[in-house]
Amino acid sequence: MNYNERMTLFARIGFAARGLVYVLIGWFALDVAVNGGQPTDNQGALGALANAPLGHILLGICALGFAGYAVWRLTEAITDPENRSRDHKGKFERVGYALSGLTHLVLATAAARLALKQSSAQEGSPGDQSAESWSAWLLEQPGGTFLLVFVGMLLFVVAAAQALKAYKARFDELDGDVPAPDYVRWIGRLGYAARALIFALISWFVISAALNHDADRAGGLGEALKQLRAQDYGAVLLGVVAFGLALFGLFSLIEAKYRRIKVTKPNFSK
Repeated sequence: MNYNERMTLFARIGFAARGLVYVLIGWFALDVAVNGGQPTDNQGALGALANAPLGHILLGICALGFAGYAVWRLTEAITDPENRSRDHKGKFERVGYALSGLTHLVLATAAARLALKQSSAQEGSPGDQSAESWSAWLLEQPGGTFLLVFVGMLLFVVAAAQALKAYKARFDELDGDVPAPDYVRWIGRLGYAARALIFALISWFVISAALNHDADRAGGLGEALKQLRAQDYGAVLLGVVAFGLALFGLFSLIEAKYRRIKVTKPNFSK
């Protein structure tokens, strides 16, 4: 198996791992909407896997997949094999690939530590604590308020891109000799719409933390779900978003099987 085949396999495992995690997040969030309790995030969902039958094997596979997915995304961001830098949209996409790669490196590390029993499973939303920690660190740096606002605006751009993808429902990467079925496009559309809302809320949390110089106002996926639950008709709102996140997980599982993946071996000698 050559480099391209290995990286394609790892990327597909990464899509499958992401799908499994989002299905779990959606399921847990739906349970919170109905029965109350504490929403969980990506790392919390991985913690739940640690307690499942064969959970540590699943976590090991997830760690491998997330690592491969991260390398693939970072390679796309750094080497630009598809020449996306020709316009501003492509440059933003490369920034998004870099953020995705770094995020999945964090998830790969968390899954590996759980699989090797080097850390204990955590309930709730460990990502919220991480968001507060790096927000506090940024605020302590020269120009920290500006930097944190910039991060928040970058997250808002990601949210807008997710919303645009949901609106257009152009999933060309799934199209083969015939276009992907309409029901698959609707699964992707609803999933990306839910993610757009979540990223918009996280963006607001980060910007609020910057403007108030209070890192405790920052938050991640778990905090976004808690805020939805706290609104009027919050149970209904959270239930709808939970369903959308679960659909995003299902869409990722479909991508794991059918997505066209272009892998180019990085050549840093150029």
